[in-house]
Amino acid sequence: MRSRPRSKIRPADLYGSGTQGLRTRPGRTALTALGIAIGIAAMIGVLGISASSKAALLQQIDDLGTNLLAVQAGQSLFGEESKLPEDAPAMVRRIPPVEQAAALTSVSASVRRTDLISSSETNGINLYAAEPEVIDTLQGATAAGRFLDDAGIETPSIVLGSVAAERLGISDIDVGVMVYLDGHWFNVVGILDPLPLNPDLDRAAFIGYPVAEKLFDTETNASTIYLRTHPDQVEGVRALLGRTANPESPNEVRVSRPSDALEAKATVDQNLTRLLLGLGAVALVVGGVGIANVMVISVLERRSEIGLRRALGAKRIHIAGQFVTESILLSLLGGVAGAALGAGVTQIYSQRQGWVVDIPVAALGAGVAVALAVGAVAGLYPAVRAARMDPAEAVHPTG
Repeated sequence: MRSRPRSKIRPADLYGSGTQGLRTRPGRTALTALGIAIGIAAMIGVLGISASSKAALLQQIDDLGTNLLAVQAGQSLFGEESKLPEDAPAMVRRIPPVEQAAALTSVSASVRRTDLISSSETNGINLYAAEPEVIDTLQGATAAGRFLDDAGIETPSIVLGSVAAERLGISDIDVGVMVYLDGHWFNVVGILDPLPLNPDLDRAAFIGYPVAEKLFDTETNASTIYLRTHPDQVEGVRALLGRTANPESPNEVRVSRPSDALEAKATVDQNLTRLLLGLGAVALVVGGVGIANVMVISVLERRSEIGLRRALGAKRIHIAGQFVTESILLSLLGGVAGAALGAGVTQIYSQRQGWVVDIPVAALGAGVAVALAVGAVAGLYPAVRAARMDPAEAVHPTG
């Protein structure tokens, strides 16, 4: 007696049967795929925007340089505020790798737009005596006018940081624009562009050392010394600054690198990226649950079809393969749409921010792969349920 031929199913047949349910219910297919698309789009958008933001931040750090250091007076062993010696700026300049250095000293005076305002209302503006080299050392620029020069430091001239000018309501420096400093009128000669590495100075105003000493009895001890060093010698110079700026008490000197703040921001952004990726993963799981739910409903709706195929010789693995294929294709549809949506959102947002668009190609591939995996897992239970149906019960009308 000849044995019955083994039932087989070709990949093309598997694909055809797997797409049958998707084609016959396009509305349900689109809505179900949307859940996966949202999750994938969220994850790729987060990765793409984070990568673009990081690229822009690193470009900004490269442009501004990581070779800017700041020297400040710290505290004594007893917690008292210490001072840098008067010759500290000159001593710092003598370090061979140091290319530029300039000092600032805090001035005890308020900056006001008019003498009719109380001296206690400072608008949050700090006042500093500054050396003319400060602008070059910080690699700053003026939005209007000029910075203090050798002549300006001797006269009642003042330069405003970008935020300080905004708070005082000064947007240009037409002839006659003046501000009031505790009994003295100063002519505004310049407004600075924002200083990304030193945002605190955006809220400050600057006058010359000679006029600060003459009108406000300001000491010549520097509050902060900014310096530029050779890029390859940053750490070596940093180690020398304490005992160079204050040989008698090197432990009372604080040395910082302003670019570290931007690098710390990049770290914070990475932590936020992980959080947002987690939210995207939650959306992806919800989409997977939606696929599983739709596939279970599809199995129940197609009981007669399943029973008829089993009666005609289809094996359980063929039935299971049909529904797993349908689930994978449904998830793949959402994954591809989500990848395209996420890439589009990244490009639009990055361009509006003025960033270089950086969409990791690996993220696109990983997004589609994750969608496939979710589809395969989501389709397992419905596929097993369909394969275990008894042919006689499946073809029997319910009710």
